[in-house]
Amino acid sequence: MGVWIWVLVFGFVWGIGAHGLDRHPHTERISGSAGDVLEDDPVGRLKVFVYELPSKYNKKILQKDPRCLNHMFAAEIFMHRFLLSSPVRTLNPEEADWFYTPIYTTCDLTPNGLPLPFKSPRMMRSAIQLISSNWPYWNRTEGADHFFVVPHDFGACFHYQEEKAIERGILPLLQRATLVQTFGQRNHVCLNEGSITIPPYAPPQKMQAHLIPQETPRSIFVYFRGLFYDVNNDPEGGYYARGARAAVWENFKDNPLFDISTEHPTTYYEDMQRAIFCLCPLGWAPWSPRLVEAVIFGCIPVIIADDIVLPFADAIPWEEIGVFVAEEDVPNLDTILTSIPPEVILRKQRLLANPSMKQAMLFPQPAQSGDAFHQILNGLARKLPHNKNVYLKPGENALNWTAGPVGDLKPW
Repeated sequence: MGVWIWVLVFGFVWGIGAHGLDRHPHTERISGSAGDVLEDDPVGRLKVFVYELPSKYNKKILQKDPRCLNHMFAAEIFMHRFLLSSPVRTLNPEEADWFYTPIYTTCDLTPNGLPLPFKSPRMMRSAIQLISSNWPYWNRTEGADHFFVVPHDFGACFHYQEEKAIERGILPLLQRATLVQTFGQRNHVCLNEGSITIPPYAPPQKMQAHLIPQETPRSIFVYFRGLFYDVNNDPEGGYYARGARAAVWENFKDNPLFDISTEHPTTYYEDMQRAIFCLCPLGWAPWSPRLVEAVIFGCIPVIIADDIVLPFADAIPWEEIGVFVAEEDVPNLDTILTSIPPEVILRKQRLLANPSMKQAMLFPQPAQSGDAFHQILNGLARKLPHNKNVYLKPGENALNWTAGPVGDLKPW
């Protein structure tokens, strides 16, 4: 089928028009285990105790730089706010199933708005020393019934470059805790077994403001805006996105099926709603907010990140709504995508139109039923009851407080 005929047929006949955050008539029920747990209600299934920390660990950091509220790592801030008024919160730590320590470890931005993770280990160690000294609950399990939100590029490895993150490893004091993190890659030293993988923060109100009419045809076949090379941090081009983004550009920059560029237009959100496929390649880490944006705007995510662990993978049927392309197969992207049968594309679009799918990817203010906050709580509830072997005997230790790089041991 000719290129332009293919696009016209899909854009104007078969492709479901743009649809936003509201219920859409062309939805399809999410069946099976994923659909069952996606709409679970965590209230009544767990109780969470929120430690009250000095404001230097959270509120004062945010006051210093309010930009953190709009950053893709902002889930740690909004999760704190949500829990303070959540019905799962308990003021009695003796009845708590989980303990939460509100630390804004990602709210340290450069003038350009890029996060610096280098103070995070010292800050986290300081907070854990505080809760272990002032409450008895950490010491009973050394964190096995505690959870921490660590939405850095590589979670609790606290570095934005993978080889450096691997070298550092997860902060030793967090080895027994449950990590709620945006990073997820199978068999990776920066992902603990039992971690809860969440979507990065994308501003719900901003996306809502850019919705276009539902009947708008999807006349763009493949869409992507972003870096293909990161020359500032990777001058030789050997590490960034493991070469996957470079391969997209080199192979498809002149292909009329591919609307790709480094330019970030003011119509970015509108364009995604006009596209059938949205590329979601890895960058320095396997994930990016594009994944959230694609789901919200009904654009089929094309996930290019080998061994990625996706957000709420036990609740969202990623295989059914997305397309997975191995990094080494990027040069064949055009063949792979044009070979997908129309009925498969239509079904993916109908599933993406399901409001519960979109809701699970968002951190709205105020919280709403089935949103990402609730999916995190559902994940915590499914890990209960705690195994009896997480409780240590008096005087017993499992963690090494002096392990890690020398710089991490300095006071914060």
